Amino acid sequence: MSGFPEWSPQQRIVEKRVLEKIEESFRLHGFINIETCGVESYERLVKKGDGKEIYRLSKAGSGEENLGLHFDLTLPLARYVLDRKGDLVFPFRRFQIQKVWRGERPQGGRYREFYQADIDIVAKGEMPAHFEYEVPLAMCHTLKSLSPLGLGTFSMHINNRKLSEGFYRALGIEDVEETLRRIDKLDKLGAQKTRQILEQVAGAKGADACLDLAQIKEKDPDVLAEKLESLRAKWGVEGPSAERDLMREGEEDAKAVLRALLRSGFEGACIDCAIARGLDYYTGCVYETFLDEDPALGSICSGGRYENLISTPKQAFPGVGMSIGVSRLLSHLFSKVKADRISPAWALITVWSEEERWRSDEAARILRERGIACEVSPSAAKLGSQIKRADRLSIPYVWFISSDGGEVKDIRTGEQKKADPATWEPDPKYAADIIVRE
Repeated sequence: MSGFPEWSPQQRIVEKRVLEKIEESFRLHGFINIETCGVESYERLVKKGDGKEIYRLSKAGSGEENLGLHFDLTLPLARYVLDRKGDLVFPFRRFQIQKVWRGERPQGGRYREFYQADIDIVAKGEMPAHFEYEVPLAMCHTLKSLSPLGLGTFSMHINNRKLSEGFYRALGIEDVEETLRRIDKLDKLGAQKTRQILEQVAGAKGADACLDLAQIKEKDPDVLAEKLESLRAKWGVEGPSAERDLMREGEEDAKAVLRALLRSGFEGACIDCAIARGLDYYTGCVYETFLDEDPALGSICSGGRYENLISTPKQAFPGVGMSIGVSRLLSHLFSKVKADRISPAWALITVWSEEERWRSDEAARILRERGIACEVSPSAAKLGSQIKRADRLSIPYVWFISSDGGEVKDIRTGEQKKADPATWEPDPKYAADIIVRE
């Protein structure tokens, strides 16, 4: 079905290895694994998402349609925290790797059913500023851990909602959210068309000023400060004001993230003042990550800081989170890397005749008790046919049974020698599911 991927055995092996690498990195950074149910209240989902993209569930004949499949892992996290706020240890460091469902138009790297891998740090009351760089640091480490699987280099683009909002308000723009929403179309529409739609909410002067800010992209925090100072002077917003202070605060927060990433040795980070995402709930730093060799794939990892997404009338639970679009990543990796092995079996044990199958079964039992995966041939066909099955499944050894144990053939080298299932060991160079050889 369109948008609902099904992987080949080789692709599934690559997917599992990617998921294992991601989880290993998340654990290394002290994040705690949770899993939430796949459904949420439809009314709650539709408040935060596009109702046209939500898969709504109903029980046949019941007339009930009050549930929907979750379209991300952020809303489930909010409910989870509120349901368990008395039991969790805050700041709560959570990671979650699950499938989500979104009824958007399928295209390259975009699916209707896909894996997301999220990390969040949720605080109770006050949110320390250092979490705004701790989360992207963890994500950079995680993505770099995938380089042996063919990921390649990537760039993390950082902005801060306060920086953009302070500048817009200093210009006299009232509808900040709509301005951000239109700036977010810059990559798709280009500067000229974006200016046209900006002019409707910001006026001619405001549209030009907003585009000037959006086109600032800088890797050096000090050079960024100079560019923003020049921008304020150009558009007459350099004097003392609450709006200017807000812009300054956002600038300093964004530069703190950039400096932390540079200190860690990651040189692919930049401040990108065109980044505007999660308009419904992000309030501080926001992040988008792109593959350097495939920018057309779109963002592979994104997120930001939120203040009010998780709250009760008496208590706020601010947080910082990021999410990897695992299935989107896989659409890029499948063309670059593949598994050496399809079957997890080390050996195919041949069968001379159905009357003698018990000998093959006994050898398999002994090998499996020793932790060595194997498959007994499904039929007593000609030996050539049995060997061909092993070759097609990338099983490296074929075992020929006899009353004294038998012989094992390495079908990749042609070497054949006597062996006993109680003592035989496969060569580790054929380790199961090898994806990348040193």
